Amino acid sequence: MTHQQRSTDEPPTSGTDHPTRLAEALVRRDAAVLASYAMHGIDSAGRKHREPSHPYRSPFQRDRDRIVHSAAYRRLSNKMQVFTGELGDYHRTRLTHTLEVASVARTIGRALRLNEDLIEALALAHDIGHPPFGHAGEQTLDECLASDGGFGHNRQALRIVEQLEQRYPDFPGLNLTIEVLDGQAARIAESAARVAGQATGESPLLEAQVVDTADSIAYDTHDADDALQLGLLVLDELSEVPLWRETVARVRVRWSNLDRDQLKQAVIHELIDWQVGDVLQGARERLAQECVDGIKAVRRAPILIRPSAALAEQKQQLEQFLFDRVYRHPQVLRMRRRAQEALRQMFDRYVEKPELLPPRFGHRCRQFGVARSVGDYLAGMTDRFAMRQFGCPSEGLAPLKN
Repeated sequence: MTHQQRSTDEPPTSGTDHPTRLAEALVRRDAAVLASYAMHGIDSAGRKHREPSHPYRSPFQRDRDRIVHSAAYRRLSNKMQVFTGELGDYHRTRLTHTLEVASVARTIGRALRLNEDLIEALALAHDIGHPPFGHAGEQTLDECLASDGGFGHNRQALRIVEQLEQRYPDFPGLNLTIEVLDGQAARIAESAARVAGQATGESPLLEAQVVDTADSIAYDTHDADDALQLGLLVLDELSEVPLWRETVARVRVRWSNLDRDQLKQAVIHELIDWQVGDVLQGARERLAQECVDGIKAVRRAPILIRPSAALAEQKQQLEQFLFDRVYRHPQVLRMRRRAQEALRQMFDRYVEKPELLPPRFGHRCRQFGVARSVGDYLAGMTDRFAMRQFGCPSEGLAPLKN
């Protein structure tokens, strides 16, 4: 699965991220540290817009840095993960979730001798396409743009890094490596294949597989943590879930006299550690069974970085529980309806009067059309800015009442 990929058989040139003499140490480091099935910087397919090599940063280090310094990444700090800011300030935002995914992913990647710089770049970029108000906002924009191709946060992330970010004079977007673009494209393909009930074709790089797995580990664990802290769930309710119940049993083997807060924290830690250990054990076994010795073998093999069948079933039970009891909690649904109505009204207003958009969107309207440009504008908003534009108080939606 490639994204405008050029041949890796081309000789090194000054227009790619292949090493110069000053960067040879990075190549030697990759050779010494990374496994044969990892993506080495020297093997990168380069970038869509050619650039000189950097003297002391690998291509994937540059990707990571470009993402961190992008406007879209900064906006994640005020975009909700599941819960809006009116419920407090303990729970995750898109930014803190992203950092937790990167942390878990780097742990798995290091244990498997994968390219941690590529993993981190993929993790930091994976959610930058999310609009305000989480999946509620995504669903609303998808409905508003139904006649213009719809909206999905994975596709929007590619639009951002290829077109919408304007930070360099020589090219649009961030000009990330083909490998990072491919990793994001794989998320789009996987989502479409899941809806269609079809296979996705060749597998993505192991680094991309690690990020997908870490994302699942993070949101399963931390959504439960946030719901408990916010009082949407109590510990006794979660004991209905086999995965949570077994994790509690594991904790009590080590500690028998924990209070409820200590127990919650210990269970969260154990739940992450258990899942990571399960993934690593299974990955090592599959890598050996499939005789994976390079990138071509990774592409041919089935998905190798995933939970065991038993743990995957338990995770699905936890996710269904969270869907029924948290994501469909009356308070969450009430906030969701208000946020969706605000986005719908703003979309209609800006489509009717595109002159209300910031001046820089005039060119985008001519290039991409009014509806898509309005979608881009709304998707780039933070939760707070969206509600301020809609005419609500700057602190967000009105407090929810039972």
